[in-house]
Amino acid sequence: MNSEFTIAVHSLALLANLPDRMATSDMIAHNVCTHPARVRKVMAMLRKQGYVGAKEGIGGGFFLNCDPSQVTLGEIYLLTSLGSVKPGWCSGDVEQDCMIACNIASVMDSIFSAAERQMIEYFNQWTIQDVLAEVNKEQQRKLVVVIKLH
Repeated sequence: MNSEFTIAVHSLALLANLPDRMATSDMIAHNVCTHPARVRKVMAMLRKQGYVGAKEGIGGGFFLNCDPSQVTLGEIYLLTSLGSVKPGWCSGDVEQDCMIACNIASVMDSIFSAAERQMIEYFNQWTIQDVLAEVNKEQQRKLVVVIKLH
């Protein structure tokens, strides 16, 4: 899986948490701990698919253009990372005499494709709203711990 998936999920959750405000690529990049150019690349993908909108110029930025309870992590994975689970196989030559070398790539491709399908099914059970709810639960848990320590 590539980091574009995590940047996209993080960015969508951040924007969902700021329903009345926009966020610049610099603000998102600071929050995600990455370079603004990477954020702009991911946001361009999200914008092209209608998940976010953008206002250009002074006072502009990105805004959520979708219902976070309707966007699944599976959708975001398909947009940003499809095929990234499967590594490239450089072992063997189809014309070799070795049974393993001739067949390992197609066998492993099939295994990784099946694993990716299962992962997407799991991701489809989670929405951006679910992620935001889990973040809020984690924040509350940390507040309780801090209160108990004092």
